Amino acid sequence: MSDDRRRIPEFYKLSVEERFNAVHERGLVTGSDFRALVTGRHTLDLESADKMVENVVGVIGLPLGLGMNLVVNDRRYVVPMAIEEPSVIAALGSASKLIAEHGGFDAQATDPILIGQIQVVNLPDMEEAKAALIERKQDILNLANSFHPNMVARGGGAKDIELFVHPLPSSGKPMLVVHLLVDTRDAMGANLTNGMCEGVAPLIESITGGEVFLRIISNLTDRSLARAQCKIPAGALGGVGYTGEQVRDGIVVATDFAQVDPYRAATHNKGIMNGIDPVAIATGNDWRAIEAGAHAYAARGGRYTSLTNWWVDESGYLCGSIELPIKIGIVGAPLRSNPTVALNMRLLGVESATELAQVMAAVGLAQNFAAIRALATEGIQKGHMTLHARSVVIAAGVPKELFDEVLDLLILSNEIKVWKAQQIATELQKKSTHKDEIPNLSSAKEASMGIGYGKVVLLGEHAVVYGRHAIAAPLPMRIKALVEDCDEGVHLMVPRWGIEYQFTTNPRERHSFERSAGVMLDALGLSGRSMRIEVFPEVPRSMGLGGSAAMAVAIVRALDKHFRLGLSDAEVNRLAFESEKVAHGTPSGLDNTLACYGHPLVYRPGEPPLVEPLNIKEPIPIVIGMTGYEGLTAKTVGRVKEAWKQEQKLYERIFDQIDTLVLRGVQAIQDHDMEALGELMNVCHGMLNALQVSTPELEQLVDIARENGALGAKLTGGGGGGSIIALCDGGGTDSVAAAIRAAGYQAVPISVGESLKDA
Repeated sequence: MSDDRRRIPEFYKLSVEERFNAVHERGLVTGSDFRALVTGRHTLDLESADKMVENVVGVIGLPLGLGMNLVVNDRRYVVPMAIEEPSVIAALGSASKLIAEHGGFDAQATDPILIGQIQVVNLPDMEEAKAALIERKQDILNLANSFHPNMVARGGGAKDIELFVHPLPSSGKPMLVVHLLVDTRDAMGANLTNGMCEGVAPLIESITGGEVFLRIISNLTDRSLARAQCKIPAGALGGVGYTGEQVRDGIVVATDFAQVDPYRAATHNKGIMNGIDPVAIATGNDWRAIEAGAHAYAARGGRYTSLTNWWVDESGYLCGSIELPIKIGIVGAPLRSNPTVALNMRLLGVESATELAQVMAAVGLAQNFAAIRALATEGIQKGHMTLHARSVVIAAGVPKELFDEVLDLLILSNEIKVWKAQQIATELQKKSTHKDEIPNLSSAKEASMGIGYGKVVLLGEHAVVYGRHAIAAPLPMRIKALVEDCDEGVHLMVPRWGIEYQFTTNPRERHSFERSAGVMLDALGLSGRSMRIEVFPEVPRSMGLGGSAAMAVAIVRALDKHFRLGLSDAEVNRLAFESEKVAHGTPSGLDNTLACYGHPLVYRPGEPPLVEPLNIKEPIPIVIGMTGYEGLTAKTVGRVKEAWKQEQKLYERIFDQIDTLVLRGVQAIQDHDMEALGELMNVCHGMLNALQVSTPELEQLVDIARENGALGAKLTGGGGGGSIIALCDGGGTDSVAAAIRAAGYQAVPISVGESLKDA
């Protein structure tokens, strides 16, 4: 779990090119693998395909996606999955993230034993034959191992035999079946085991006096089992309209159904294989053999049943487990003949076939959890399934730039259908300009919404935490919140960000968003009230644009309107500041103040803080360039604080220099001297670089902006990821934005300057 390289927040929001870059920059793929992915050279060529199967006329492609967030035995994995079905990879990521927050999966696997079967018929005496085989067992094993000494040297080889007697249905005569148990180590081992069976067949005939007929492997590999388990507190399972306990108990009831009814079990287990099969395909393993073994194992008791079990322990936790045969390999012909398989194995980073089996088992359990949780919540609350809505929007072919907005509106419509998503997308495409209103909401709901404003810091971030000035301006991007009554509990939902929480009664058990919002509810005496809080963000998450503060202000104002609290702006600002303390540790108060008042300002913290409205005579054209990587303000602020403790005099001088830049910036803005302001931004970025809060991605964006005509460019907000702002002359925003997009990043041209409060 310590391998942060394998944690890529909001990977699903990135473009394909951005995903290439993300896995490359984190060292998960090498330079050659990166180039192969980007150029498409990793795909199977016709010459190689022709050597693999008969009558080749082409190759067929499957989407190759990455399952994120999987933690197994305290190790984090990025899981390659080859599958054409939408929502499977997303479901794995969502389930794995939740389970990772509560310890991840524990997994085990037995030795990688493959079973070879040798059928012996026409025996003169069954009991004598059995006794003779047991007596000569070591001779049989020695002969089998003589055919593959290298496997024996690696610790594998033939380990044991088992004997079974079955009647022949056609004649009623008995037959003897010898099982040769072969440890194939990291190889799948089918050809090896078949060869051993062929090799020992004459010896078995001579020992038994019978006739050996079939000699072939079994795909019911029940000597090669993989297991995985997880535990989830009930409080983490809740959502809008239902409690965690309801979801927990619904999952158990759904599993009970699959355990007793084979018709349900078939679909239940298919959902498990939805996760395992794509991993098998991506790693060059025989998914058909895995499927056959899994389904046969599910019927081992004489009735087809569930491969998983979910139950409630004495502490009220939801507990899950899976056990199934998984016999796979990580060496051999598929890796040599298929370049994509080899690339996927390097990306996955498993070191043994046993480890891969453990990963597959965990993937199967995660997929099963996602499926039955969706079914359980669907039964409790009709509609309102974010995961399903996402798959519908994907199926509707909605353009990337409209995806989030269509998703929000689709969920609000309560018609989670492909045609509805297409209709919404068409309506949005017809609009020539962005509308602040969220369509399809009643005027009453619109009037009940609270609003908070995003922001950019023109000059002064980090120094403002230490009592210096900063200049900030609101963005024409807002966050809206709506509070409505519900039957039970407090529910927080941000569909665009994939967030759904039911608040726990114990503040210590709350998640990050719960903690921040919980502070405001507790302060207002509303924690015991039942409500649903829905948030509609236009501000990108964790991009240094004041999203957390805007959300806090929006929620407080929505609470104020719904419960008729009569809060002043000052009280709203104070509550939002308390929420920001939870989110970021030691905020300056700038973000929440701007989110609340929505006016350009000069700010300096203190008791009381200095808050001076800044009169910007003419709009300032800027381009926001977003890295796509989350900039965690609490992390960067904490890192600067630790460095400040070690070198206070040095850091105080840097903060003083930034303060001087800010005050000069105020004058440049008042004079509308954009060239001077741009130069001040460039110098300020250098100061922030000295604080070590920039990143390679931010530096690249700054360079791109300056090379394409920006008067100045700097990171904005906490750094560590997030965004930059580029100051442009009157017509320069288009060229700067185009260059940023061409490099694979997001760019948003805007104008700052006017007050947005009540706009």
